Amino acid sequence: MSENENKPQETVAFEPDFLELLRCPVAVHYTDRGDDPGKLRLVRGYWLVCDDSGYKYPIVDGIPRMMVEIGERYKDVPEDQLPVPPPED
Repeated sequence: MSENENKPQETVAFEPDFLELLRCPVAVHYTDRGDDPGKLRLVRGYWLVCDDSGYKYPIVDGIPRMMVEIGERYKDVPEDQLPVPPPED
């Protein structure tokens, strides 16, 4: 086996272009956050974070898990303590 075959391949957890389309399902309803509330940003390559609501949504197998219950579960977890990769639960 060559040296490269022994190295784990890096994969992109999420296509960053989707950030232009996706919005936090909680914050998108806010009327006091400007014209486009609920924007998300990619954190640590595996998390979508909404600054408007504070909700944090994991990306598992390349799919954002944007259920309100899941985002709320990680709301109080500091960004640098979010598990990478996220749990599948």
